[in-house]
Amino acid sequence: MSLELRPPSRRSFLRAGLALATAPAALGLAPAGTAKVAITLDLEMSRHYPTRDQTHWDYEKGNLDRDTKRYAVEAARRVKTRGGLIHFFCVGRVLEQEDVSWLAEIHDAGHPIGNHTYDHVNVKATRLDQIQFRFQRAPWLIEGRTPARVIAENIATTTRALKQRVGVSADGFRTPGGFNDGLRDRPDVRKMLLEQGFRWASSLYPPHPLGKLGERPTEDDFDGIVKAQELARPFAYPDGLVEVPMNPVSDVSALRASRWPFDAFLEAIRRGLTSTINQGSTYDFLAHPSCLVATDPNFRAIDLICDLVERSKGRAAITGLDAFAEGLTPKSR
Repeated sequence: MSLELRPPSRRSFLRAGLALATAPAALGLAPAGTAKVAITLDLEMSRHYPTRDQTHWDYEKGNLDRDTKRYAVEAARRVKTRGGLIHFFCVGRVLEQEDVSWLAEIHDAGHPIGNHTYDHVNVKATRLDQIQFRFQRAPWLIEGRTPARVIAENIATTTRALKQRVGVSADGFRTPGGFNDGLRDRPDVRKMLLEQGFRWASSLYPPHPLGKLGERPTEDDFDGIVKAQELARPFAYPDGLVEVPMNPVSDVSALRASRWPFDAFLEAIRRGLTSTINQGSTYDFLAHPSCLVATDPNFRAIDLICDLVERSKGRAAITGLDAFAEGLTPKSR
């Protein structure tokens, strides 16, 4: 089982584009106005980092190493000095570590922290062996329970752990992995999240081109990524749960799965965010400190986002994802 974001087929890309293009009102945002920009960092370990032969993190997603935690703290500080904030999503097992003062420091500085499940589980799993690598290795931890119960408990436990260990109320929910259709096909998962008190979830990562493995994307690839942002606008599901999608391209998709040169990653950010600012729309930058600490030790991606927002002269602002969900209801569809 792999929860890694994978490049879509051309057919799925066109199908997803058609589905949203035929219902623009579902996007819930006017084409003009101040662009809302979010920098979101998932607090988990990533396979193949800091070196590509490392896969044991699949079983220890919450065992953050020192460098990853330091990167998260410094990223929070840098963005705060630029007048913005970072929306973090925490894998609950992080809270088992002896020292969580770094996370409390991030929270005390005003950065929101959301729920990312306890073990980085696949919320769409329908079999126990699909839930997470850890439970494939140690199935006795979940035997006798249904997948739905395991997933619900994994999420609820993270909410409790955040509150008890660092005094944080979970600010939103993000699914491990991203789904081309979000949670449209899983009303049961949406119902569970609503019952646990979540107003919005970030689960949709739109299909987009990635080019050839190890090569710089072509102009058509870059254009396709910018176009895919139209599929990443917040909207409300019929039951009221708000979807706050992730914008392409993520660090994992570009730097790990496709092995782009780093300057191409920056170029994709530049083009995507510039388009967002010009449209007065939304941009949810998805990344992982455990990936960026190895690929971007000088914070070039985060600094670029801050620079572009600053140069917009008030046409864009860096916010948390709560601002993306404001005012969206099923009626807005």
